[in-house]
Amino acid sequence: MPFTANELANIANSALDYYLNKGKTEKQNIQDKPMMQAFEASSGQFPGGKGLVSIGVKGGQGGGSFHGYTHDDQVSYYNPASNLRVGYAWKEHHIGLGLTHTELKMDGITVIEDGAEQTTSEKDGREQFALANLLDSKLEDFDEDKKKSWDALIHGDGTGDAKALAGIRSIILDSPGSGTTGGLSRATYPWWRNRAATAAAAKDGVGNDAITSSTAGGGTLMTFLQAEDRQLKRFAQGGVKLRRFAGSDFIGAMEKEIRANGNYSLTGFRAAGTVDGKMADATWDGNAIIYDPTLDDLGLSKRMYAIDMRRIRLMYMAGEKNKKASPPRPYDRYVMYRGLTSTAVMIASQLNTSGVYDIK
Repeated sequence: MPFTANELANIANSALDYYLNKGKTEKQNIQDKPMMQAFEASSGQFPGGKGLVSIGVKGGQGGGSFHGYTHDDQVSYYNPASNLRVGYAWKEHHIGLGLTHTELKMDGITVIEDGAEQTTSEKDGREQFALANLLDSKLEDFDEDKKKSWDALIHGDGTGDAKALAGIRSIILDSPGSGTTGGLSRATYPWWRNRAATAAAAKDGVGNDAITSSTAGGGTLMTFLQAEDRQLKRFAQGGVKLRRFAGSDFIGAMEKEIRANGNYSLTGFRAAGTVDGKMADATWDGNAIIYDPTLDDLGLSKRMYAIDMRRIRLMYMAGEKNKKASPPRPYDRYVMYRGLTSTAVMIASQLNTSGVYDIK
């Protein structure tokens, strides 16, 4: 099969002698992926099983209460029955890279075959014409494509690919009063809902409306978030591990309110010895409001997610995270294959300690 125009362009861009920076290609469009990195840092394991990761949950009350009595009044007893279970289906994921022996030869790389195993070696004198390592460049592209697509799944709602991971938007909903999460009805159990301040939540009567940011009165957005903190911690049972991820417009609105209302300190906005035109990055309760470029890409620049990383987690099946595969080539194709698989699921054990917030 002949090379496509894109494949020929890739070879040319890696090998033409007018390349200025020998051995290096400057990456132009790789973004930070803070939400993905946070979930990876706090990810856990599960041993396997028949398709579901199951967690026990309960509302916290069994229906009994104190009642008065005196002398030999008859009293009653009750048997609490509030235990419920939620289950999340784990999903399998694959990304694969294919390289022809021909394009590797063009870059001064030879493929050594030993049965089904294929390894590579640089040809003598390769440095005289190979100005950017094609193989390394392709592997870098592969790594970034892996991260970018995984980041998209982390941010997703599970509707784009039913066989792939259902991400944060399948758990923290814009309108949290309907549907199910983990098989448990949000309508039946109001405690099984995330916090929300969105147009959809207000329309359905299950949350606040999107926030109108204003510098008046100390800042309406800041005032709202202060009050909302109490609600996020209301059922935390001793603590939350909140990480806040926001789009650029949401952070901009916070900065505008802070600038307009000032901040009482001896060192000003940046704790520096001179007047600095840039204020320090916005924080909340001592923790960073993390700019998430992916929210901008999704058209959610006016949104912030407050995620309790203790109760919402990414879980990998034991031994199945970034599992490498090197499939043998077909007998009639001179191609090198490299694959990567991960088996994972996003789970929630509590929803009312996390929230989603939009500004108008």
